[in-house]
Amino acid sequence: MCNREQLYSQTWDNALLTVVHLIEQEKVAYTLIGESALVIQGIRPDPICGKIEVSVQWDAFARIREVFTAYMPETTVKRKRTASFTFTIDAVQIEISCHFGTVIRTDPDRIFILRGDQKIFVKSPDAYLRSFSPTHRFYKATKKYLCKLQNSDSGLNRQAWNEEAYQAWIGRFGTPEEAAARIRRDPEGRLLRLIPYFDSKRIKGKKVMNLLGSHGEKALALTLLGAEVTVADISQENATYARRTAEALGVTIQYVVSDVLRLPEQIRRPVYDIVLMEFGVLHYFVDLAPLAQLVYDLLKPGGRLILQEFHPISTKLVTTRGKRQIVFGNYFDKSFREREVAYGKHLPSDDQVTLRKRVTLREWTLGETVTAFASTGLRVERLDEAPNTKISDIGLPKTFTLLCSKNVE
Repeated sequence: MCNREQLYSQTWDNALLTVVHLIEQEKVAYTLIGESALVIQGIRPDPICGKIEVSVQWDAFARIREVFTAYMPETTVKRKRTASFTFTIDAVQIEISCHFGTVIRTDPDRIFILRGDQKIFVKSPDAYLRSFSPTHRFYKATKKYLCKLQNSDSGLNRQAWNEEAYQAWIGRFGTPEEAAARIRRDPEGRLLRLIPYFDSKRIKGKKVMNLLGSHGEKALALTLLGAEVTVADISQENATYARRTAEALGVTIQYVVSDVLRLPEQIRRPVYDIVLMEFGVLHYFVDLAPLAQLVYDLLKPGGRLILQEFHPISTKLVTTRGKRQIVFGNYFDKSFREREVAYGKHLPSDDQVTLRKRVTLREWTLGETVTAFASTGLRVERLDEAPNTKISDIGLPKTFTLLCSKNVE
């Protein structure tokens, strides 16, 4: 960025912080919209920042206009559903608008980011992916940003999952030899809730891709039942545990250590009868579209996706404390969150160890998940929701299973 652009960018930031500060002093809800919402999140459709657009709660619109009287705002423009006025701060154009009859605080696309110590409310990237065509500069810039963020997150996740995962699985399942003995005794039992979606009598010879297959238990159970299984996962430690368990079982699985969105071309081919993903995998993706397209590309005509996941009601909204069910979150929250890596609970308690094992997650609603896979052209055949089996959680969904198929050409 040249000095002129840097100077303007700093002026733009200062103007934005001034606007936000004055609105927050009035305790009025607001959201950055348009290009300014993208820029403040690190998404730049253009080298030079455009005008700053802020939407405020409609019944406080007149009061907010008075706040900016010193900046000599232009005449308010009223339309059927909106109103707006513009002014400038240090040559930066500002537009304040409102949408009549709407409540800003309940907008599912409203998220916040931190700019230093300042919390700033903005429209989420998802809003622009839904609102604009793939050729629009906002859409392109948002996709580019999400791809960059996914690559960064994959690096952090790879580091976290390659620290002590092998030792964690020994703590959870025992040695590979002990894990192998359990799988050998009852391979169908190790598939647990997946059984209704597999015909164990017809699985022999089927090509299965287990995306994010972790320690390999499901893949190895399917292998014992006669399937030809490939596992793809980012963790070398997961692969080591799975391969040693396979060796103890006397079977072979192909385990590809890779970011699944960057699978080698010889692997990413439409040859699989089944693509399997299960439990705690979707939240590693900041954009589900590339993952859904990968699944479509892997399945041969007539092939099926079996996705089994934790229900977002239980992961995003409701928890249980004692015998009480408590609403703890926002089902529609689109924020990126940092949490302890999943296997951390199987390691000895050590604050320094725990701090190293953080991963960035994005939790998805049921609607977002189904839409992502259906949008590729996959046919949604079933969506099953399973209840929680704890008495204190009676009536709450715990998991869901999405079954899709690829049309026969």
